[in-house]
Amino acid sequence: MMKILSYFLSAIFYLIFGLILVLMHAVQWLCYNLGGYHPHHNSVKIMDWMIFQSTRVLGTTYRFSGCEKVPKGIPLIFVSNHQSMYDIPPLEWYLSDFHPKFISKLELGRGIPSVSYNLRHGGSVLIDRKDSRQSLPEIKKLGEYIEKHKRSAIIFPEGTRSRDGKLKKFHETGIKVLIKYSPSALIVPVTINNSWKMVKNGSFPLSLGTRFSLEIHDPISTKGIDVESLMQNVRDSVESGLKN
Repeated sequence: MMKILSYFLSAIFYLIFGLILVLMHAVQWLCYNLGGYHPHHNSVKIMDWMIFQSTRVLGTTYRFSGCEKVPKGIPLIFVSNHQSMYDIPPLEWYLSDFHPKFISKLELGRGIPSVSYNLRHGGSVLIDRKDSRQSLPEIKKLGEYIEKHKRSAIIFPEGTRSRDGKLKKFHETGIKVLIKYSPSALIVPVTINNSWKMVKNGSFPLSLGTRFSLEIHDPISTKGIDVESLMQNVRDSVESGLKN
């Protein structure tokens, strides 16, 4: 019975999800072209809220904590684990006051309503993970951007999504470049729990009753600490919040 229900509710969710992407693509275009950065940023915040709220059709619940620990008005580098594409909307929405920008795959910059438009026009960077000559200058550009505008970057140092919720190896290069070109930034570890369970059986049907949680940990200064120790501290913080 539950499997039949999951097929039915997943179909409803994907219909709502698709409608949101198409609708908000038009809204983003209008906001960006008529008002510029800030109206566009607000439209993305609304879109993120609509997307993660739509998963409640599947019985998904959400718990957020720790945002009060993060200072405003300085550049920030949020370092998070990554479990599924359903990490992104609640993460971007919860951190919207810090104007988060992503380091994203080049392929996502085309062909996806709303998502591609936001990545191209919202301040994020698109990288070819197989081409360091292309990717490193883009990450440098993001570091300089958050330093200048006192905004934030979100990076997933595992590189790929965890299919079972377990933390993978952290890759240091992207964080090193961001720190170099945004020397006043604080590192903020983030732990996401259970989004992998939504897609544990694949993209269709989605699992029902997922209890998603997102926890922000204490910010970490990059001053006077070597990168290896810093990365270990960040990883330990992220791992401390995992409940799998």
